[in-house]
Amino acid sequence: MAAGPWGWGPAALALLLALLLALLLGGARRLRRRYAADGARASLRGRAAARADGVRALLVTAHPDDEAMFFAPTVLGLGRAGARAAVLCCSAGNYYNQGEIRKKELERSCFLLGIPASDVTVIDHRDLPDNPAVEWDTQLLTAFVLKHIEANNINLVVTFDAGGVSGHANHISLYTALRYLHSEQKLPEGCHVLVLESVNLFRKYISILDVPVSCLLPRDALFILTEEETEQARRAMRCHHSQLLWFRHIYMLFSRYMVINSLRLL
Repeated sequence: MAAGPWGWGPAALALLLALLLALLLGGARRLRRRYAADGARASLRGRAAARADGVRALLVTAHPDDEAMFFAPTVLGLGRAGARAAVLCCSAGNYYNQGEIRKKELERSCFLLGIPASDVTVIDHRDLPDNPAVEWDTQLLTAFVLKHIEANNINLVVTFDAGGVSGHANHISLYTALRYLHSEQKLPEGCHVLVLESVNLFRKYISILDVPVSCLLPRDALFILTEEETEQARRAMRCHHSQLLWFRHIYMLFSRYMVINSLRLL
């Protein structure tokens, strides 16, 4: 049987790798507990570090299930710190003609994340279709978003970054719209925008092993869920029964976005 690079056999190398993985997991879990225990107040930096109990946050998503699949750590982290969060979903997710079903799933998911149905709004406009190949019209989108921000005295907006996490054109359209509102100074005074960091495929699917990396890299906000909160996020995701294909179950187990959100200010 062939020996390893230092004369070790395959069994010894496998044991060494298992020990290294166990050490990494143990360290990541300890860091996760310590960081999560500090609460969302310690997760915000610089201009994002306003008093959480004075934050009126608006999560701007493209489809029902985005709030649980990508943003659950932010929603739960803000709620843990006493902030009030609402959701503006910019389509009904009607790509497979399931729009009405998905609206109800969205409300149930948001309820589990601490957001009542009264704070959940769905834009169901024919020019904002759920379609991964369609870039939404920036002017139409900004009109809807700005109206909602002003009507609800929002002072923090959370949405996707330029990568859209998954590269979905609808996700990226939200970033384009918020970037426009921010750069053109059309947002109300004191209203900040946080965008969710897109990461490479490897980091995306190493779950809590990404905790040390996320803690070390620069960001303006970082939310890490406890084990109990992670299960809460998964329960919210399971509300989207119409979307629970086999690969979504794998996503819930391994995606960092079910545990970690790192965000940057525009």
